[in-house]
Amino acid sequence: MSAEPLVVEFEVGVDPARAFDAWTRRCATWWPASHTISGDPAAITFEPRPGGRIVERGRDGATHDWGRVLDWEPPHRLRYAWHLFFDPREATEIEVTFAARESGTAVRLEQRGWERLGAAGPPRRAKTGEVWGRLAAAYADAVADGDDAGTP
Repeated sequence: MSAEPLVVEFEVGVDPARAFDAWTRRCATWWPASHTISGDPAAITFEPRPGGRIVERGRDGATHDWGRVLDWEPPHRLRYAWHLFFDPREATEIEVTFAARESGTAVRLEQRGWERLGAAGPPRRAKTGEVWGRLAAAYADAVADGDDAGTP
């Protein structure tokens, strides 16, 4: 198993601004409830600035830190430290780019930093790769179906 960066690439039929917005502000349209602590994907918030938190705010008022925004460059690039379900010291880094194409937007996700996890890195990377494949498909379907309506 490899500790190399995990890369997921796909295209969506909307412009980069709408794709970026769906990724960062409309998580509830594509993120599964099973991958939240509260069971509510609408509770996910990206604070839109470098240093901003990625946080889940439950209906009970509890907050769960998922990571930190490192770069916020709408509508083309987002980079963040990510530790959902893990100790923040085990954070990996995710970079998502949104590049305009004639047919819409090419989305590229790269998750790196697996080597910092030692022996746990390669198996975690393998499992995460399977999950990102499903999440990318759900995201692409939500954007294609217009489930992210209301975005620019």
